[in-house]
Amino acid sequence: MTNNNIIKQEFIAEGTTCESCAEIIKRQALKVDGVEEAEFDYATETGSVIFDGTKTNTDDILYKIEEKGYTCYLLDEEKSKKSKKPIGWIFAIIGFLVAGYFILRLVDGINLPQISQNMGYGLLFIVGLLTGFHCISMCGGFVVSYTAKNAQEGKSSHKSHLMYGIGKTLSYTLIGAIFGLIGSIIAFTPMMRGIAGLLAGSFLILFGLKMLNIIPALRKIQFKTPKFLSKFVGKESQRQSSPLVIGLLNGFMIACGPLQAIYIMAAGTGSILEGAKLLFVFGLGTLPALLGFGYFASYLSSKMTHKILKASGAIVIILGLVMVNNGLVLTGTGYDFKSMVDYVTGANSITGSTVGTKSENTPLLNKGFQEIRMEVNRYGWKPDKFVLKKGVPVRWIIEGKEINGCNNAIQVPKYGLNFDIKRGEQVIEFTPKEEGTIRWSCWMGMIPGTFIVKDDIDLGNEEAVQKELAAVPEQQKGSCGGSCGSPTCGAATGGGCGCGGR
Repeated sequence: MTNNNIIKQEFIAEGTTCESCAEIIKRQALKVDGVEEAEFDYATETGSVIFDGTKTNTDDILYKIEEKGYTCYLLDEEKSKKSKKPIGWIFAIIGFLVAGYFILRLVDGINLPQISQNMGYGLLFIVGLLTGFHCISMCGGFVVSYTAKNAQEGKSSHKSHLMYGIGKTLSYTLIGAIFGLIGSIIAFTPMMRGIAGLLAGSFLILFGLKMLNIIPALRKIQFKTPKFLSKFVGKESQRQSSPLVIGLLNGFMIACGPLQAIYIMAAGTGSILEGAKLLFVFGLGTLPALLGFGYFASYLSSKMTHKILKASGAIVIILGLVMVNNGLVLTGTGYDFKSMVDYVTGANSITGSTVGTKSENTPLLNKGFQEIRMEVNRYGWKPDKFVLKKGVPVRWIIEGKEINGCNNAIQVPKYGLNFDIKRGEQVIEFTPKEEGTIRWSCWMGMIPGTFIVKDDIDLGNEEAVQKELAAVPEQQKGSCGGSCGSPTCGAATGGGCGCGGR
């Protein structure tokens, strides 16, 4: 016999930021007495509920879902014909305006905040900090698994939160070391490191766009944790009561977009130690939001949390763009932001240029070679740009004075050069066979340099040489340039520099 009181109703829930929101919405709906089934599609933000009309109604169900900060309404309401709520578009527009601002500053020679110049430890920490709220939505269930027991026993959860955070960070660090080991086996070249940066940046951009939901179709692109691993972690987490062990298990849940991006970066370092350090710093960044999960819940409403997530989505996109640009610099293809602007404007502009005196920037002709001299110190290269004549062999004399983890290697992708910096003098020889602006940098693409190769240049004409150099606007280096101010910045250990060393 058919029960005519059973009703199926479709609805929309706006404000979702990740796949876990779908599970939260379904759980909230099923908490209402009379609801028999609940489904929700994260990609379209639409769902349906089947319920007994004699026990509950759609208003009660939607109100229950809205307790978690989502905005709900029926699919057939007139409101559903409109676009997304204006607040979402406002955040999106502001985010892209900010992104545009940073990009323009990246290419027009105006000084930038350090964050936009490198993918240093500080930037990694910020990525972790911004995605910490996302971690709450994805991993909050793990936290609840041990806080519930503490509540039953009348114990404080502060120590448990700390142990969980330590376990999760250790797990991230271990997996980062594994990815670094993989990278060392593959023997990453500058091109491959650049590709790793491109992939990592693309992951962050995709993640940010999905958070903002500007392009709903992107939400169909999902990189989920393998089912066998997800089931294992979920099962073991339910069995365990130790927050430390639950935190260790949590590190294997690799569905998080930013986490996937940092794992790729870890592989790109080609170092077990550096891979571990990258993930350790990222893990530390996620801790503030997770450790304050219970404490701040009473101060931040669910809607406010979702607004913070929307804002962080825009910032994550900016960080992704920065990472993509650094990856393009490393590949040496000439498609990074600055190179493209140079191509369009016809300028010989570069990033981080330092004009020196005549003897520093102008090659000296000696026995068929054009000799250039450069000093490596805690601030980078001095000078970091040279005018060269096409077809004349170059003898590049490099004096390593202050070598650290940032400036200990140089790569010139165009000429296939990739070498370590040694203390004292070393000589690198090559022949520039094409005109153009040849970019080179440190091994991570953060300390730039440039060769301006001309065919018809008279190196004896100082005015002509200086004219080429003067076309380069002054710009700020990345934080690897010794600007951190740390007394160890110039040390052989590479301490205090933002890129992390090698």
